[in-house]
Amino acid sequence: MTFGNKLCFCLNGTSVEIDNPDLDITLLNYVRSIGLTGTKLGCGEGGCGACTIMISSYDKTLDKISHISANACLIPLCSVDGKHIITIEGIGNVKNPHPIQERLTLLHGSQCRFCTPGVVMSLYSLLCNNPNPSEKEAEKCFMAIFADVLVIALYWTLQKREITCKFETAIILKAEYPNATLVSGNTRIGIETEFENIKYDVQIYVGDISELKSWEFKEDGLYLGANMTISHVQAVLKEACNYYKPHQIQIFEALSENLNRFATNQIRNISTLAGNIIANSSTSDLIPLLLSSKSIFSLTSLQSTLKKIRPIPSVSFWTGYNQDCRESAEVLDKIFIPCSNNGQYVRAYEQSKRHYGARAIVNAGLSVLLDHNSHVQEAFFAFGGMGRAIVRASNAENFIVGKRWGDKNVLEQLIEILYEEFQLSFSVTGGMATYRKILVIGFINKFWYDVTKSANIATLSPDIENSIGEIKRSISKGSQTIGRPDELDQTEKNYSYKLLNSKDNKIVGKPISYASAMKQSTGQAIYFDDIPKIEGELYGAFVTSQKAHAKILNIDPTQALNVPGQIIGLLVAETKKIAQEAKDLVKIEYEELHYILTIEEAIEQNSYFPMNPQLARGDVEKGFQEADYIFEEHFYLETNAALVIPKEDDEFEIHSGTQSLASTQGNIARVLGIAANKVTCQVKRVGGAFGGKETKCFFISMALAVGAWHLKKPIRYGKILAYDLKFYLNCGGTTDVSMLVAQCSTQGFDGTYYIPNVRFIGYPCKTNTHSHTAFRGFGKAQAVFITESMLTDVAEHIGIDVNELREKNLYLEGQKTPYIQTLENWFLPEGYSTYTNQIWVAFPLLFLNQAGALVHIYLDGSVLISHGGIEMGQGLNTKMLQIASEALDVPINTVHLMETATNLVINATSTAGSTGSDLNGYAVHNACKILAERLKPYCEKMPDKSFEEAAYYDRVNLSANGFYKTPDIGYDNEKDEATVYPYYTTGAACSEVEIDTLTGDHLILRTDICMDIGRSLNYALDVGQIEGGFIQGVGWCTNEQLLYFPNGNLYTTGPDQYAIPGARDIPQDFRIYTYEGAKSSNIKSIHSSKGIGEPPLLLGCTAFFAIREAIKAVRIPAIPERVHIACDDEIVSKCKVEKKDDEVLWVIEL
Repeated sequence: MTFGNKLCFCLNGTSVEIDNPDLDITLLNYVRSIGLTGTKLGCGEGGCGACTIMISSYDKTLDKISHISANACLIPLCSVDGKHIITIEGIGNVKNPHPIQERLTLLHGSQCRFCTPGVVMSLYSLLCNNPNPSEKEAEKCFMAIFADVLVIALYWTLQKREITCKFETAIILKAEYPNATLVSGNTRIGIETEFENIKYDVQIYVGDISELKSWEFKEDGLYLGANMTISHVQAVLKEACNYYKPHQIQIFEALSENLNRFATNQIRNISTLAGNIIANSSTSDLIPLLLSSKSIFSLTSLQSTLKKIRPIPSVSFWTGYNQDCRESAEVLDKIFIPCSNNGQYVRAYEQSKRHYGARAIVNAGLSVLLDHNSHVQEAFFAFGGMGRAIVRASNAENFIVGKRWGDKNVLEQLIEILYEEFQLSFSVTGGMATYRKILVIGFINKFWYDVTKSANIATLSPDIENSIGEIKRSISKGSQTIGRPDELDQTEKNYSYKLLNSKDNKIVGKPISYASAMKQSTGQAIYFDDIPKIEGELYGAFVTSQKAHAKILNIDPTQALNVPGQIIGLLVAETKKIAQEAKDLVKIEYEELHYILTIEEAIEQNSYFPMNPQLARGDVEKGFQEADYIFEEHFYLETNAALVIPKEDDEFEIHSGTQSLASTQGNIARVLGIAANKVTCQVKRVGGAFGGKETKCFFISMALAVGAWHLKKPIRYGKILAYDLKFYLNCGGTTDVSMLVAQCSTQGFDGTYYIPNVRFIGYPCKTNTHSHTAFRGFGKAQAVFITESMLTDVAEHIGIDVNELREKNLYLEGQKTPYIQTLENWFLPEGYSTYTNQIWVAFPLLFLNQAGALVHIYLDGSVLISHGGIEMGQGLNTKMLQIASEALDVPINTVHLMETATNLVINATSTAGSTGSDLNGYAVHNACKILAERLKPYCEKMPDKSFEEAAYYDRVNLSANGFYKTPDIGYDNEKDEATVYPYYTTGAACSEVEIDTLTGDHLILRTDICMDIGRSLNYALDVGQIEGGFIQGVGWCTNEQLLYFPNGNLYTTGPDQYAIPGARDIPQDFRIYTYEGAKSSNIKSIHSSKGIGEPPLLLGCTAFFAIREAIKAVRIPAIPERVHIACDDEIVSKCKVEKKDDEVLWVIEL
């Protein structure tokens, strides 16, 4: 059988033909290789959405163009034959933006926004499928029309291009290549080939075979084509619920409801029914219900020249872990789901770490058939997450048959049987053995009472009735209340445009849009990986140790060197793909040594780094004597990367996504043994950092510099009287900046509370994990959390309300901190006593509090500025433009900002600790004031003329360097006084949560945040930082766990394992209040503003303490497992799985 070798498709309205395409390349790799870099590579596994594009194709059965959003990182290039691909570049640009891009910019929807193009394309695809929006969505009409114009232009082209691969062709190929893998959405195989190095020699693409995508309503049930996508299945199930009688749709309703939690829209649009069935995941969202419904699978193969069809009941299809009953030539082509019988009840349950798009911990498909006397005729209980495959509770099924549903004694006996039926080991795959058993009991309880109510067997009490379903979430809403009103109406759509084009140059404090928001929304903002490849450029890939602690006995690079490249610790090759493949061929022989992973192990083995940061005040022992009571990952989407370009005279140009250019420059110079003046580092913007790019980027850029050096080519009373605390940090294998984190922690344990006698001692633990670094807050969040936990414990012990205890111990103005700084200009918002925080804004190391800037004025009156800060999404560049505009009294649209580079501003301090605007803002301001003074005589003489030209002809320097160092800070040893920090950013928050005591799930019903942000430089940006920082803090306290396998390998390597908050995890009602403190004019900061990057993070723990208040005891993070176990009821005690002598946890939390 012969096939063509030409790939034909349309890309943004242009026909594309590719001869002999690379079968392994993804659509993302292709579009980026031809310069369409607006589509970003984030996680590479379909979890983040940064690579979202739209695929349009002609649907012959419906006779229309269909549009789907999809993850380009998973779509094989060859699968787009005959389709139309639309990327972010295809819908608009900076000069002519699409309305979605325009509104996202105007409404401040972009901050770091590395993923903004993906957000835009998701909305675009949604609107393309909704051409009839409501009147309230009037502007969206234009969006839909625009989309139709773009795709209908190619309507006839797509319609005429018939898909030649039929189902008969597929089974012929499967017979000829029995070991071939069938591919459609590529959601599983794409990840296996990319991250697990699994090779599939023969792949058959079946994604466009119409026979496998058809469906049919029959009298007894629903037939679904095996290759229907999950989103397509959802639509058909919705139709089925309207087509069949109410008693027949139990299974369809349960499936439809359950699939709402299945991954993301992009994954649902390409992931198929057959793919999920064949994958046989132990936590599949489909399989438990397919089992419970007694579905039947149709297997088709070619026997000689005859088609053979074999129907297999779903209960017989799977034969074990990753095994099923298919013969090698058989293809799964149809799934039959029978209608529910009269008296049958089917429900689906699932619990995961967040409310959607996360892998299930345990799920269930439960079915029961009752007679007219409520006796059970048939039962089917299938559970996922209780072993290596989906399992049935056969003993429980057999027991319940013949029993009367609704009898409480029967329920108690049923639960006892389930306790015994699921005997999980302590080291069960996925961990959380006790919690998994708890969830089984919780789901059965929910199902029992739900059926009891639905079948009108008994009337339930309100408490039980409320526990039946999962916590329901309403549509999110929120408000932002600004303490100081602006002159213009901020609700107007074009408010940002008015500001940008306003003749009033008093622009500081106005909420103008993020400076590069439109570039980000249109995909034209350039990040590191978007820099075009340089001629002769090579790629580097690290060869990393596979052992936590071992002696390397031998390195054999033989196989790797057969691939073009050179092994030098860093493996360098001609392409990224070759480098990544070759590094895995390096054979390393180890002698394994004893390793330490956790803080507990480090304490036990006295493994510490030699410094112990500590802070003390007063007499702790005396304080205890007088007391009445004594109590004894970074998730940025743009990953770390660098490009090193060797130049003449041993000069190097470095492009690095770093928070610290000067340190990157100095480290590379030291590694290469050259002077720093030969190393130029530059960065335009960074796609998120949160502290993770302050030092971690050094390893990459230094290694690449070494490679470039050798190869000469570029390479890519309630009163607390005393507080004594010892705290431990897991630093990993090196100290990195852990000592500074420890020091910041010692100065953060006081929080907002005055405690006269304190002693804080830090112990940096040396372990055999990878080196750890700072996160947003630099240890302050952890310190505050520990203190708040202490206050909560104390309040419970002495029997008072924790808020009363907090209020009695709050700092008052004039009191001194443990580091002997007197609190001045001190303000805490009143009326929000649930939780307060204060964060100092400056570096604890005095020499770091400095910054520089360079400003040029050209003859046409335009201004160019450069500063030493790094734009990471916090809006730093936008604020610098505002400061320069007002200082020079020129329109903001005449000011342009240059990328940050070490040859423009030298010795720049890292952008961290919320200091970016304070330090760099004053440096820009000072440079502008120098120029303003130089120009002042000319402005006065010729106010309506070009005073820039006059100054130039008068030989006045129109360039100025600005420098700033934070004044009046440091220690006075003679007076024993200190002003370590110039001011504090203070705030308060209150959160209300609802928890499900049967599953441990929770929902944040409402959060109110009030923050004193001084005289804000830009309210819109600051509110965005408050909202984002708070949600990040919520994730840290509730969702996120850093987990390692017992051998030291990291388990939580991507969004599939590491669950950051999603859209349904934010507060249902989210209210922000900003306040200008009464004494903000006394603050020694640029325009009396306050740093706002880190402080909101600390407020995120209000969600945790609200959960704790509901159950009284739980350990951070308050993931569902801990929430339920902390309830400590009878179910927990009976489900507890004890550790045996030879067992270890499946994963370990550091």
